[in-house]
Amino acid sequence: MSIEKTAREFFEACETGKGWEGCKGYCHEGATFSAQADALANVTTVEGYADWMKGLLTPIPDGHYELKAFSTDSDRGFVTAFAVFHGTHSVDGPVPATGKKIAADYVYAMEFDGGKIRRMTKIWNDGHSLKQLGWV
Repeated sequence: MSIEKTAREFFEACETGKGWEGCKGYCHEGATFSAQADALANVTTVEGYADWMKGLLTPIPDGHYELKAFSTDSDRGFVTAFAVFHGTHSVDGPVPATGKKIAADYVYAMEFDGGKIRRMTKIWNDGHSLKQLGWV
């Protein structure tokens, strides 16, 4: 399978809340994760991120992505996905349900080794997103 196909399937599984169980087949064991976002400060593995995304869909059950762009740099072993996350905070979670909507831009930068993801970086403005949801 090409790295682009693997990345697309991983992205779909992760963004639809399949958690690590649905994502682990696309990743190396212990695949690392990073983001310059306070909401994800304690998440250091792709496993942790996949489960975090699954958990996010509890207070935002209508959460879904709008894919804007997908690109592959085969020479460097990277695939990037640019999307917008949409949803409404309609179920109590970290704070009582606010009924507010979110439309948050983000990018996944997935680094491959031997056909599987070994590292992922999420580029996302969490502060802006949390304000939209009324969580700050």
